[in-house]
Amino acid sequence: MSSLARFSINQMTVKQLSMPELVEACLDLGVPGVGLWREPVQSYGLDATAKLVRDAGLAVTTLCRGGFFTAIDPGERARALDDNRAAVDEAATLGTGTLVLVSGGLPAGSKDLHGARERIADALGELGPYAAERGVRLAIEPLHPMYAADRCVVSTLAQALDLAERFPAEQVGVTVDTYHIWWDDTAPAQIARAGAGGRIHTFQLADWTTPLPEGVLNGRGQIGDGSIDMREWRGYVEAAGYSGPIEVELFNDGLWARDGHEVLAETAERFVTHVGE
Repeated sequence: MSSLARFSINQMTVKQLSMPELVEACLDLGVPGVGLWREPVQSYGLDATAKLVRDAGLAVTTLCRGGFFTAIDPGERARALDDNRAAVDEAATLGTGTLVLVSGGLPAGSKDLHGARERIADALGELGPYAAERGVRLAIEPLHPMYAADRCVVSTLAQALDLAERFPAEQVGVTVDTYHIWWDDTAPAQIARAGAGGRIHTFQLADWTTPLPEGVLNGRGQIGDGSIDMREWRGYVEAAGYSGPIEVELFNDGLWARDGHEVLAETAERFVTHVGE
């Protein structure tokens, strides 16, 4: 289906599917791309996963995730950098040029947002050249402000670009994820800014539905079920020059309780209805 040509399913949306089941379902439904996560890739085996997707002709659009750079303790920081170098190597083996970064929250007992963001910049300065040598770009993902304390002190595209623009675009850019930025009336201008600098490295979709579940994290709604105009946001990124894959990444307990093939089919249908041509 031509309207699925840019569609990519993020593995987390259908995490109930094993790696072979995910690939089989994509082939069955004509889904051309997948965004993978490190943990299931490691469980199935890095080389085995790379072969599986390559033999199926699937594009690996992103690998999630690197990041968590905000530790103050030197030992913790060193371990985080080592883990991110490993993530870069995994991305290169899988054939994706984009490693998505969740930057990390405030360390225990700290209230210093500025210091945490500077430690992210320090880490990017070390990892950017390493990634570029391996053909991998780092994509800073701003998360909704409700995650700033414990998960990601980068809350807006402006903050993400302020970090990314310290480095060459082929090293560091941003992730545009509707779930996290739809509320921000400055985001369209920041998307244009990112596009002008060649820094939109991936575009992800999830809808905002209410009420949010307890714990918040697994509240990303199926596209079309919530408050976000997906075509509007597609228009913003395309006006900024982005023409790459469009991933749907949903953390949703209700979807995970259902048959994964059915969820993937529904998501592809929703993509056509709410995002496609």
